[in-house]
Amino acid sequence: MRVVFMGTPDFAVPTLRALADSGQNIVGVFTQPDRPAGRGKKLKPSPVKVVAEELGLPVFQPETIKTEEWIRQLKDLAPESIIVVAYGQILSKEILQLPVRGCINVHASLLPAYRGAAPIHWAIIKGETITGVTTMQMDEGLDTGDMLLKQEIMISNESTTGEIHDKLATLGAELLIDTLNQLEKGSLIPTPQTGESNYAPLLKREHERLDWSRKATDLHDQIRGLNPWPGAFATFRGENLKIWRSIPFLPQDSATTIEMGSEAPNTASADPGQIIQVLGDGLLVQTGEGILRLLEVQPAGKRSMPARDFFNGRHGQVGEQFI
Repeated sequence: MRVVFMGTPDFAVPTLRALADSGQNIVGVFTQPDRPAGRGKKLKPSPVKVVAEELGLPVFQPETIKTEEWIRQLKDLAPESIIVVAYGQILSKEILQLPVRGCINVHASLLPAYRGAAPIHWAIIKGETITGVTTMQMDEGLDTGDMLLKQEIMISNESTTGEIHDKLATLGAELLIDTLNQLEKGSLIPTPQTGESNYAPLLKREHERLDWSRKATDLHDQIRGLNPWPGAFATFRGENLKIWRSIPFLPQDSATTIEMGSEAPNTASADPGQIIQVLGDGLLVQTGEGILRLLEVQPAGKRSMPARDFFNGRHGQVGEQFI
């Protein structure tokens, strides 16, 4: 099958490689233009471009794919199908109708849940225990097209966005090849999306700050949902601090603390964000409901470190407060 591939970030790379390995005729790879990166602001190619060039595939990098020039280019390539994985541009109706087998998207959620740009982040931030990948036929809506195949995975209480991202990237590649094989055999029937849907918008700075008046479990989900990018943060003594790892401090942990020779934390008069105890593996912080154990943090301009090392390095005192 003549295929055009459209994708940009690391998440799209396994699918591109799988397409190439499967023997599909990839006649072009579309990805975002090189962008400035790093301290020197040198132009950096997307992960998809790097792999496409490694595979010897023709690469196209339009600033916007909706112009007449680029639509003509797509028509010249005459793809039977366009495969889209986190490309980063919206396709026009003309492009969607161009390939005879349509445009197929690999989306990192179990649609109709978590439509939008950041489905993995939001599934973890919201405390979901199951997520997955959906292949779908694209239409003019935002991730609203008919579904083709789905595959789910479990999210543990300690899973981070980075860990789930890597699992879904591999799973998405496998699912896309299965989808194409079944479509070519005529054994796959598209299924309209039904049921409750929600939206996973792009992350903004406001989503990164920890609000200590929330539940400890919610803060923990936010921290792991923003790991490894862009990172949750709080402020300590006027300094912004990334919080990378945590775990809710459960009632049974208090008994363990007493057995180790340390008193159970006193939360009767503690305010949200207040450090109420220092343990061997972290700091106990009061929240709006429950206690959060901070395990790993990163001061601005520094490497990440155990939360206790940060606290000791600042000569911190129990009773000080994160805001």
